Amino acid sequence: MSENIFGVILAGGKGTRMGNAERPKQFLEIGGKPIIVHTIEKFAVYPDFEKVIVLCPKAWVEHTKDLIRKNIPMQDRIVVIEGGASRNETLMNAIRYIEENHTLDEDTIIITHDSVRHFVTRRMIEENIEATRKYGACDTVIPATDTIVESCDHQVISQIPDRSTLYQGQTPQSFHALKLKQIYESLTEEEKAILTDACKILVLKGEQVHLVEGDVSNIKITYPADIRIADSLIGGR
Repeated sequence: MSENIFGVILAGGKGTRMGNAERPKQFLEIGGKPIIVHTIEKFAVYPDFEKVIVLCPKAWVEHTKDLIRKNIPMQDRIVVIEGGASRNETLMNAIRYIEENHTLDEDTIIITHDSVRHFVTRRMIEENIEATRKYGACDTVIPATDTIVESCDHQVISQIPDRSTLYQGQTPQSFHALKLKQIYESLTEEEKAILTDACKILVLKGEQVHLVEGDVSNIKITYPADIRIADSLIGGR
């Protein structure tokens, strides 16, 4: 087992598009268990991780620890810490945890993943690790199947890009952690404000991010209908 590979599960979101004010969407149940438990299980059984770091809102840290104690037998490599104000600040909290408690050097790899994308497979995790070792960073994607329409004014079509060159981003997204931290800290506040995900940190600075093949079943739970789809997928499996 490499001591330089860490799983990072990002569970810092509030899930406002789900329309459920009582609890973040990662704590809703699918197939009899909270979504976040399904996701942590996929990472907890993977032997190459030195630690699996779960980041969630401060108010939900103890609840998450309790869920892990009740549902996951492989607990010794799982740690739960508070996330940040944004997705990328949450990611930086994970890197700071590694720096303070383990070794953060040029060989340290982080495999970052959405807590509400619980159909991730072992194949995706392994290919993320290999691609990061080889290329330094990677993003899990699937080819765009729908025509993508751009509208700059949100009223009329500005252009319709060539679909053959377009992909839909998923997770995991994986990086050499030290390099990601250094580049993120070099960004201006204006650059940080336009970030949509961690890969854009590198793309903004001209760094290459390799593509790893995702899967159409690697869905992200965003809207209420996604709960029903996920329940059907779990039942089918």
